[in-house]
Amino acid sequence: MKTFQGVAAVAATALLLTGCADTSSPTAGPSTAPSSSVPLPPSDTPPPVSTPTDQPSTPTSTPQTGCLDQKLAGLTLRERAAQLIMTGITATGMTSAERTVVRGRKPGGVLLMGNGGSLAHTRTAMAAATAAATVDGIRPFVAADQEGGKIQRLKGTGFDRIPAATVQAGWSAQKLTSEATQWGRQLKQAGVNLDLAPVADVVPKSLGDGNAPIGALDRGYGSTPGPIGVHVAAFVKGMDAAGVMTSVKHFPGLGRVRGNTDFSAGVVDTVTVRGDADLAPFAAGIEAGSDLVMVSTVTYTKIDKTNRAVFSPTIVQGMLRGDLGYDGVVITDDVGAAAEVASVPAGDRATLFIEAGGDVVITAKASLTATMVDAVVAKAQQDKKFSAQVDASVRRVLALKQSRGLVSCG
Repeated sequence: MKTFQGVAAVAATALLLTGCADTSSPTAGPSTAPSSSVPLPPSDTPPPVSTPTDQPSTPTSTPQTGCLDQKLAGLTLRERAAQLIMTGITATGMTSAERTVVRGRKPGGVLLMGNGGSLAHTRTAMAAATAAATVDGIRPFVAADQEGGKIQRLKGTGFDRIPAATVQAGWSAQKLTSEATQWGRQLKQAGVNLDLAPVADVVPKSLGDGNAPIGALDRGYGSTPGPIGVHVAAFVKGMDAAGVMTSVKHFPGLGRVRGNTDFSAGVVDTVTVRGDADLAPFAAGIEAGSDLVMVSTVTYTKIDKTNRAVFSPTIVQGMLRGDLGYDGVVITDDVGAAAEVASVPAGDRATLFIEAGGDVVITAKASLTATMVDAVVAKAQQDKKFSAQVDASVRRVLALKQSRGLVSCG
């Protein structure tokens, strides 16, 4: 099997596997045999993390670059660290404790937890959360898991009931894009600017519901990479048309595991390899313009047997940023309440991810926000290389926010 060396190459290979074009109307195809081991790319050393500068913009800088430099330079180290944390809040509105955290720490994002209310109620609640988290004209990501089926946070009056991915998989790409645009418009009206979807994981037909995180919850688009990639791309394009960001997930794939990392520890993938064919749907989502990529907390023994994916430089920098050429924002799966990382000190969960090349750390537990921010600040004060990685991550976050109208300049 060929080792993939870039987004376009992987996406093209995905289409060749099935003969699908982006305008086709595939359904979930037959399962494929587990991929065999493939040779690693020429170098297994992660590419270096670029070191941004806080210097004022030069006369040749564009207005956008000048604004970005100004905002970055104007943030304290603690405010920069906070931009890399996404804090869980109650979907119907912040509790008193959550409000204290968001107002005091100014996290770069908030994630809706639990089931929300109506669109109108959500709009009011998210306006309050946005105001509480805004710092120096930089507004937060306001994120929800709005996939469809069993995973839909917002389904009160004003929100369509979204079919499960297994149903969406039977639609044409055009229909899915059209429907996703409608769902995205509802999110946008409600003050939600980021949908933590779509799922790009490939669950083998032989495993099916035995795969607790995806198969058992009908969250996947099928068992063949090509058709899955087409639907992933269609979903991304629909949300983008509505002005809502997306995060393709859960890199490098949860399709071959049995346990759900939210509730189980020691979840391991012993099959997936670097350059695996099942990475194609992630490449398709990136090629379609997904704003973020979410990394799983599973350990992939044939890639990095020592580190969970979120803490693995080989996976985040080597595979995602190197092999797939992705230079956007990388986000964790939840590392706040998830059982998989419970044994790792909360502060380390944040610093290890940033060290690995990631950017935004999700904690479903708002109470861990301060611990994570403090840990990032402390390490940045002691470690120049880590401090440079923090600045690089904040720059990527601010660049995305600026492109989506979440940064006010002047």
